[in-house]
Amino acid sequence: MFTLDGIRRFHAWTHASLHLLLDHLATIDNADYSREVPGFGFPTLHRQLLHIVDCEAFWVRLLQGIPFADYDPAQFPQVADARHLLEEVGRQSLEFLSGLNTEQLNSNRELHFPEGETELHAPAFVLHHVLTHAFHHKGQAVAMCRVLGHPAPDTDMSQFE
Repeated sequence: MFTLDGIRRFHAWTHASLHLLLDHLATIDNADYSREVPGFGFPTLHRQLLHIVDCEAFWVRLLQGIPFADYDPAQFPQVADARHLLEEVGRQSLEFLSGLNTEQLNSNRELHFPEGETELHAPAFVLHHVLTHAFHHKGQAVAMCRVLGHPAPDTDMSQFE
C-alpha cells in the first residue's frame, strides 16, 4: 500500500531532480537545447523535457476525468518555459493528491482514455508510473547532454536523501 506522504515525497524528489537537470540545461545555448540527437525517441532536449511534463499532466488529468491536449512545443521554446510548465503541472498534481485519502489513493478507478478505451488503475499506481517515467526520460536527456558535449552533473535522487 502506498501512502500519501510517500507519494508526495517521491513527487518532490522527482521534481527536484528534474530542476537539477533544468539548471544544467539553462547553461546550454538554445541551439543545442533544440538540436536533434539521433537515436532518441524524442530527438531534442526540448522535446524530452516537454514529454516528461506532458505525461504528468495527461495522467493526473485522466485520473480526474479532465480532458487534456498535449502541450505545443512551439509555445515553450526555452528552458525557462519548461521550468515554469513543470512547476505548474507539479502544483496541479499535488493539488489532486490533497483531495485524496489513503484508501482513495490505493483504490482502482475507471480511467477513460481519449481514444475510447477504459482501464482500472489506482492513483498510486498511475503516479508511480508517471514519476518513474520522468526518471527514464531524464536519463535520456542526460545522455543527450553528453552527446552534445555538455555533460550534466549528478541529477539522481541520492542528492536529496
